[in-house]
Amino acid sequence: MGGPTHRRIFMMEPENPFGPLIGAEQLAVRLLEPDLVLFDASVGARRGADRRIPGARPFDLDGALSDHGSPVPHTMPTAARFEEAMRDLGLGEGDTVVVYDGAGIYSSARAWWMLRAMGFDRAAVLDGGLPAWQAAGLPLENTGPAYDGPRGSFTARPRQGLLVDADTVAGALIDPGAAVLDARTRERFAGTVPEPRPGLRGGHMPGAVNLPFTELQAPAGLMRPPAELREAFRASAGDRERLYFSCGSGVTACVLALGAELAGYRHTAVYDGSWSEWGLPGGTPDRPAVTGG
Repeated sequence: MGGPTHRRIFMMEPENPFGPLIGAEQLAVRLLEPDLVLFDASVGARRGADRRIPGARPFDLDGALSDHGSPVPHTMPTAARFEEAMRDLGLGEGDTVVVYDGAGIYSSARAWWMLRAMGFDRAAVLDGGLPAWQAAGLPLENTGPAYDGPRGSFTARPRQGLLVDADTVAGALIDPGAAVLDARTRERFAGTVPEPRPGLRGGHMPGAVNLPFTELQAPAGLMRPPAELREAFRASAGDRERLYFSCGSGVTACVLALGAELAGYRHTAVYDGSWSEWGLPGGTPDRPAVTGG
């Protein structure tokens, strides 16, 4: 499974007023702007939690915004299904999106990357997510994310190469100009602890480098400054500028993609199936797994 195979389409779009990241206070002063759409992309136990930033709508990665026909979780739905879901959530062509999640910066980056993969660049991730919003003493609504307004006019314009498949990653692993970075914990990367999804092999792709997504975040859960992010990537990838990101199911790999964008990298991609696909039992000779650091 991979990303869209359509040709890249270049469109003139209004400039993103925020860049890829926005702080809580910056969002607070613009929260009531009519063209701002706020998405809650929380997953797991935080999905549909009974508190939200006012007006937040559900970007449901555990529901309609994953391909449930895929044998592995959280893979990208078709462009048509993504477009329909965004229209159901009222997203318009000229809107600006801010996406957050209840863990901080965890699954929100996945929503941001999916929007980019579907040709929508006017999107930003809330730095620190809901915890940062709460820490700033900003208002909350005691209800889960919901939307019952008019349908939007969003049109999906898939971009080639932002979400890639296993064959592309296999090629990157032997490309001296590319680096494959794995966002999982060091223990999972080394195969010293079991995978949380039963049946998967332990370890990592030979040639991949471990960069846990949490290492791109400061202790308060905010993204580190660009210079520190660049240093973290250089420590892992050296001078290679083509970066491919993997994780357990393609979610926290997008935190690495966000960090790379902030650090100034421009040739990046996310492995959609990630270890949930590569680590399936009985892997082919082209999908080897190794253990250790």
